[in-house]
Amino acid sequence: MKNVLTIILTMSFITGMYSQSEDRREDFVFGLKAGTNYSNVWDESGNDFVANGKFGFVGGVFLGVPLGEFIGLQPEVLISQKGYRGSGSIPFLGSYEYTRTATHLDIPIQLQLKPTKFLTIVAGPQYSYLMRQESEFTSGESVFGSEEEFDNDNIRKNTVGAVGGFDINISNFIISGKAGWDLMSNDGDGTSSDPNYKNHWFQLTAGYMF
Repeated sequence: MKNVLTIILTMSFITGMYSQSEDRREDFVFGLKAGTNYSNVWDESGNDFVANGKFGFVGGVFLGVPLGEFIGLQPEVLISQKGYRGSGSIPFLGSYEYTRTATHLDIPIQLQLKPTKFLTIVAGPQYSYLMRQESEFTSGESVFGSEEEFDNDNIRKNTVGAVGGFDINISNFIISGKAGWDLMSNDGDGTSSDPNYKNHWFQLTAGYMF
């Protein structure tokens, strides 16, 4: 009975917020958002390479530029952590774990479709600049780490991708869910010893619109 009452009160609160929220589909808005990525890699191009996903931070600013009541543009500038985790075993050394964290400056330019004042569907291309890459290798009690600043072309720093998802708008608050894929691999000039891969990720954020 207590759980049923809690659900009823929660739904009543959400419904009340919906009914009181303004229709901002034709407003120019500026907002802040932050949340998490769950990322992994895809299209390893035949490498003997298996990876698992990892969580990372994402946050930044966005604009809502109306082109009418139902269509608009949504550019964003985000600091976004992507990467992967791996594990395996090496003869004489035993098992190991490997974690790669790559920090990007992501700039998606998305088309907005706004069928209702509460729901916005977004999709579009994304430019990413690789700012920093950290790797950690753990074997037994030994931990080896490195941080790279890319003064050569072994790793591609500029990448183009695609993103798509939705925003739920409740008054000035926004909850966003998206998925994204790199369309270019990380291999740069092809001389890197790293596995050849592309990032993909799921993103969940919460934000505030001014």
